[in-house]
Amino acid sequence: MTVQPGRWAVTPQPDNWTLRRRVVRLLAVVSVLLGALVAAEITVAAQNREHTHAVLDRTGPLRDQSQELLNVLVDQETAIRGYALTGDQRELEPYTQGSAREQALYRSMGGLISAYPALVPKLDTVRAQAAQWRATVAEPVIRTTAEDGTGAGRALITDETAKRFEAIRGSLADLQEGILDERDKGAAAIYRTSTLLVVLLIVAALVVVVAGGVLLVSLDRIVVRPLTRLAEQVREVAEGDYQHRITGAGPPELQQLAGDVDAMRQKIAKDLTEVREARESIEWVNGQLQKQAEELTRSNRDLEQFAYVASHDLQEPLRKVASFCQLLQRRYAGRLDERADQYIAFAVDGAQRMQRLINDLLAFSRIGRLTTGFTEVDLNRVMGDVAGQTESARQYADAELTWDELPVIRGEEPLLTNLLANLVSNSVKFRRADVPPRVHVSARLVGDEWEISCRDNGIGIEPEFADKIFVIFQRLHSKDAYPGTGIGLAIAKKIVEYHDGRVWVDTETIEGTTIRFTLPALPEDVEAAEAAARAAEEAADHEPGDGTEPTGDGATGAEPPRQAGPGRRRGPTGPRTATARVT
Repeated sequence: MTVQPGRWAVTPQPDNWTLRRRVVRLLAVVSVLLGALVAAEITVAAQNREHTHAVLDRTGPLRDQSQELLNVLVDQETAIRGYALTGDQRELEPYTQGSAREQALYRSMGGLISAYPALVPKLDTVRAQAAQWRATVAEPVIRTTAEDGTGAGRALITDETAKRFEAIRGSLADLQEGILDERDKGAAAIYRTSTLLVVLLIVAALVVVVAGGVLLVSLDRIVVRPLTRLAEQVREVAEGDYQHRITGAGPPELQQLAGDVDAMRQKIAKDLTEVREARESIEWVNGQLQKQAEELTRSNRDLEQFAYVASHDLQEPLRKVASFCQLLQRRYAGRLDERADQYIAFAVDGAQRMQRLINDLLAFSRIGRLTTGFTEVDLNRVMGDVAGQTESARQYADAELTWDELPVIRGEEPLLTNLLANLVSNSVKFRRADVPPRVHVSARLVGDEWEISCRDNGIGIEPEFADKIFVIFQRLHSKDAYPGTGIGLAIAKKIVEYHDGRVWVDTETIEGTTIRFTLPALPEDVEAAEAAARAAEEAADHEPGDGTEPTGDGATGAEPPRQAGPGRRRGPTGPRTATARVT
């Protein structure tokens, strides 16, 4: 013990006993004690069970059967007396039946009484006395009464015969008293073993309580106090005193922990110096990045404005070029040579394609910049507008457009109309030559999003080109085979992303093309779907089913559904159809 002015300080002594070793030793001692107690309890419980079995299954039935044996013998003696008085054979029925029952009782009691050797001779005495009474009294009375009459039979029943029967009664009483003694011994043994079981249980409880107390005190002295001291030192370091050395006490594990914490403190103190130096560099870099981000935002804004202004500025001279080229084509067609007509046609076609490119580029730049605000949009009404916009193209291609009941979502109706019109137009345009186009639009609720599909029976898209079709001005076919600017699907992708959705090509569609996109669902749609799913689960719990669930439109997308359910504001079931036939 080291003494310092104003306080006492105890220098911890080295301790080689690890915490694991201490706990294992304590548990081993407790386990041995509890094991011995359990073994003793098992032995005592077995004895208690044996004594209980003896009282309930041997002495109890023996006592009942001995009483029944007495009753059977009394009935036989009464039957003999009655027969001697009346000579009626019916009076002998208790005697005949009693004799058979008596023998059965001897056999039953013999099996039970074998466990009590002292009672076996007593039962044998009763059996012998009963047999002698039957041979010397009962049978002669029956024979004499039958041959010489009731008077002769009554003459054989004397005081001597009554004493012989009383001797049987005395032997049975002695047997019953012995059975009662054995029962009392068994009951005393049951009480003794039950008391011993209670004592053993109390001792086991005391062992557990004492072991728990020892463990609690040991943990407080060996673990809690050293840990508390270690925590105080760690808090000093955490408050900023990184030069405070951390020391440990207690078992080797805690000392090792203290050493590891102190090593960590030293590393933290070393790293803090480097962090302080790096912080200034990071702040400078962040400042530069912030400036670059602001510059990039301004540049993007200028680029959007440039694209918009450039598109407008190009419109006027391009319209003039296109108008004069068309004027030349109408006025001088056939007056010049064939090559001149061809050159003029090239100029007219180029001007027109340039106009379409500028208009599409202008529409692409406007998405997300010129906004009318999100409102609730009924996609069924939108599909009606799309059917009207694409009517001429569908008439030309003899195409059929159908759609299921579609949901209500929040978005900009003009942009959503443009989105669906682009998808339907693409489906009609990229058709097979020998098959009338058929386009079908459907929707299903997946989690908290509506997954909307546009499926056709056209030429299809190879999986390796599934991502390229959404790149602006990206074309998979020449403009002579399929006209267009190659910006339609890029516009569709930008509209979907503007509505916080995603768009992809279902590469597992066997025939034609299926383009899927998602739009956020209204909260009430999600709540209705969850309520319907819970109701279906409750119904399935009460009724057997085949375990199948609806799968929406039956197509498997590149992104598997998370959850399916009904929408809100759905009208009558069944698809809607917009057809155009050439007559």
